[in-house]
Amino acid sequence: MRTMVLDLETQKSFDEVGKDKFADLKISVAGLYDSETDSYSTFEEKELSRLEELLKKADLMIGFNIKRFDYAVLQPYCFSSLSELPTLDLLEEITKVMGHRVTLQSLAVGTLNDSKSGKGLEAVRLFREGKMEALKKYCLDDVRITREVFEYGRTHGKVFFESNRDFKIHEIPAAWQDLKPFLKKPAQIQKTLF
Repeated sequence: MRTMVLDLETQKSFDEVGKDKFADLKISVAGLYDSETDSYSTFEEKELSRLEELLKKADLMIGFNIKRFDYAVLQPYCFSSLSELPTLDLLEEITKVMGHRVTLQSLAVGTLNDSKSGKGLEAVRLFREGKMEALKKYCLDDVRITREVFEYGRTHGKVFFESNRDFKIHEIPAAWQDLKPFLKKPAQIQKTLF
C-alpha cells in the first residue's frame, strides 16, 4: 500500500487574510513523504501541479489537520477534488476520541520524546525573508513527526500527548491501527474525479 504524508506552509497568516480565507493564505512550500520511494520531497508554489499528480497515486493520504487546513489551502491549485482522496487525518481521529484537539507538538513530545523545530508563524517569516531551504527543512520536519506518530499508533494501537494543563503525558487510543476504514470503497473509486 502506498501511503503519503502531507504538510504545507503558507505565505500569509489568518491575521492578514481573515478567518477561514484559506485560498488567500497561498502556499509557500508543501512537504511530502512517499512510502513507495521511502523519500521526502518539497514543492514550491510553482511546482504544485507535480504534487497533485503524485497525490493521485496514493492509496492513503495522511496528515495532521489535513482535511480542514492543508486540503483547503491546496485545493485552489488543483484541478481534482482533494476530498476524493482516501485520507487519514490524525487530528480528526484523536479529537473524536478525546473530545478536544491536541497539537502536533504535544504528540511529538508525548509519543516520540521529540519536538517540532518551530511554530507556524515562523514559517511565514522564513518565506518572507526568502529563506527557502530553512522553510523546507521546517516543513519536512513536521512531515517526519506526523509520519512517526502515525507509525507509532499503527504499531502500538496508541499514541501519547503532553497536556498543556497538567504537563503530564496522557495516552490516546489510535483508531488507525486498522487502515481499512480509511481506504476507498469500490463504489467510491468509481465516483472519483481522478
